[in-house]
Amino acid sequence: MGRSFSDDQFDSEETHRGGFGEFAGEERGLIDRSFRERIVLAGVSLEGVDREITESSLEELARLVDTAGADTVAQIVQNRQTPDKATFVGNGKAQEIRAVSEEYDADTVVFDNELTPAQQRNLEGILKRSALDRTAVILDIFAQNASSLEGKAQVELAQLRYRLPRLRKSSRDFSQQAGGIGTRGPGETQLEVDRRRLMRRVRRLEQDINKLRRHRSTQSKARSKTSNRSVAIVGYTNAGKSTLLNRLTDAGVLVEDRLFATLDTTTRRMQLPGGEAVYLTDTVGFVRNLPHQLVEAFKATLDVVVEADLLLHVTDVSDPDPEGCIMAVRQVLSAIGASEVPELMVFNKIDQSKGVDQKLFKRDENCVSVSASTGEGIEELLNKLAFLLRKSERIITLKVPFDRGDIRAMAHREGFVMKEDLEESNWIIEVRADKSSIGRLEQFQTDLDPSEI
Repeated sequence: MGRSFSDDQFDSEETHRGGFGEFAGEERGLIDRSFRERIVLAGVSLEGVDREITESSLEELARLVDTAGADTVAQIVQNRQTPDKATFVGNGKAQEIRAVSEEYDADTVVFDNELTPAQQRNLEGILKRSALDRTAVILDIFAQNASSLEGKAQVELAQLRYRLPRLRKSSRDFSQQAGGIGTRGPGETQLEVDRRRLMRRVRRLEQDINKLRRHRSTQSKARSKTSNRSVAIVGYTNAGKSTLLNRLTDAGVLVEDRLFATLDTTTRRMQLPGGEAVYLTDTVGFVRNLPHQLVEAFKATLDVVVEADLLLHVTDVSDPDPEGCIMAVRQVLSAIGASEVPELMVFNKIDQSKGVDQKLFKRDENCVSVSASTGEGIEELLNKLAFLLRKSERIITLKVPFDRGDIRAMAHREGFVMKEDLEESNWIIEVRADKSSIGRLEQFQTDLDPSEI
């Protein structure tokens, strides 16, 4: 990659926070805030793809670049039937992009389409400057925003997986192999040493993240033994998920009007209007074409989504393409195995929704419109949330002898006790619980009505 990696780099517990430049093999990067890189954006509208969709994706890429700490100075869109195998855009278009980059004195060209390592290398040879893709930008943003040890480990793992196939021979020859007489023999190139060190670091990170995953699983099992249900907030980045969590629970998590401001999950206990308690978890935001390296690395964090009883799918109705955001989120949910989890659509920022197609709000009965910042619609959200969670529960009446205090405790722990009375030698308990809890309690079920005792 233009330089070799040292043992310290791969063995460090720090996240590799390389800016745009480091992805391309340069020493500079966006982390240095003393300057803002000048970026030319390039997108390709392939056959069967509407050019407006490509242009909208480029606008979002410009926002990503700005979040990463750089300035977009020009945008170029090309129509092609198929990608060029060598450069994706073809040699002629690459020369045009180089001319535009020189005109605007751009440091880097960022392509909205994913580039292969060979295409990236070929483009840099033609452009005479760094050539990156959308994945590199998103990874850079995640690296800047990761704050917890878990988040840093997940981002670093994603970065290393991205860099592995992009390792390049150093400009200096550190090889222990040679071709002359007396020099032939065993040895390995510096590139192979770098690759081996990188793989060792990847394995170590995978082991650490697996430990975190097992720890989360233990926490999840502990919660599942209580009456509290779990609800995960999912949605497109900057849709207002953290603002909603703060509104519902006073969690006090970071809220900023920028992409991927929150990477770490936050779980808070919340009480519903009927008195039931639920665990509400804010999760990392999604984006179109989310790098598969990130999806894989963040699976430990996203397990909370798969195991949730209900998803609050937050959508920013002021976004130019809310339907596209919904589709992008559902693609990621499908990729992590959460497509079957019940979902409540939450259309957020209705205070900014002038001109929005009203059909969006009527697409599903399981939807509610709110403004997390002003509080409008929050009461309706809570009522609908409670209703959907109760749909999967049953109400039964138990007759529990006084010497079975463990069963009474289980009813209070694993269900929501609606009423409790005493008769001569028994507790009469009316409880609402999910299927698994009722299976453990139904041996004490009775047809008695607590109101008749």
